[in-house]
Amino acid sequence: MCVLGGVLDSMIRTFIACDIPNTIRKKIASFQSTLKEYRADIKWVRPESIHITLKFLGDVEESKIQAVVQAAGQAARNNTFFTVSMEGTGTFPNDRSPRILWIGIQEGADRLADLASRMEEAFFLLGFPKEKRSYSAHLTLGRVRSLHRIQDTIRALHSTPFEAGSFRVDEIVVMKSDLQSTGAVYTPLHRIKLEG
Repeated sequence: MCVLGGVLDSMIRTFIACDIPNTIRKKIASFQSTLKEYRADIKWVRPESIHITLKFLGDVEESKIQAVVQAAGQAARNNTFFTVSMEGTGTFPNDRSPRILWIGIQEGADRLADLASRMEEAFFLLGFPKEKRSYSAHLTLGRVRSLHRIQDTIRALHSTPFEAGSFRVDEIVVMKSDLQSTGAVYTPLHRIKLEG
């Protein structure tokens, strides 16, 4: 919490994202189930929580959320909806010492990168620091907690066919993240429609 002029202002963990349809989530859940059979020490992202992050803001004072919504809307202005297709899998930073398992994005990756760049500029003007790493559109499957049995899982990650198909991105979402013992719970705060 933060005290501003004697008023208690609560903090909201916030990020900007593109949501994905439930049909895609079901295919991802099935893919995760296959990988879980290798019993590696991975904290799997719940399918209902998987999304495409455009910009992570961290803790934002509740009184500034409206400014965040306006900045996101400004960054998304004049952007039309587009199609995203998923293809390929991998790890960050690499297969030898992985921290993140991900699904790649093929079609639409350039549009997502452009949106992310616009978000970076808009939020930099609001006082948020820019990302040091270049943007890479992806869906996070899980976070590696230790290297126990991880190489078997990574081999399966690369060799198991995964075809989730494609979907249309027609909005971006300002999201709230609540960290709980069972994992993060995401709640949409505001939806910004892209032009048709």
